[in-house]
Amino acid sequence: MLNTTILIAGLGGTEIAIILVIVLLLFGGKKIPELMRGLGKGIKEFKDGKDGVDGSDPADPKSSNTNKPL
Repeated sequence: MLNTTILIAGLGGTEIAIILVIVLLLFGGKKIPELMRGLGKGIKEFKDGKDGVDGSDPADPKSSNTNKPL
């Protein structure tokens, strides 16, 4: 039988709940969506940078200037 407890880096459900309560107490309910939005934008920018997308033409991700001959 499979264990249905969520395991993230060796953490169980109780540990994750305690961490979430601490984060909620530290940042407050109004600040958390803003933090998550910033985290999402950061991850998107990282992925775009990794893929070589420079944002010159958002409709065409292959229009990057990194691989064009001089």
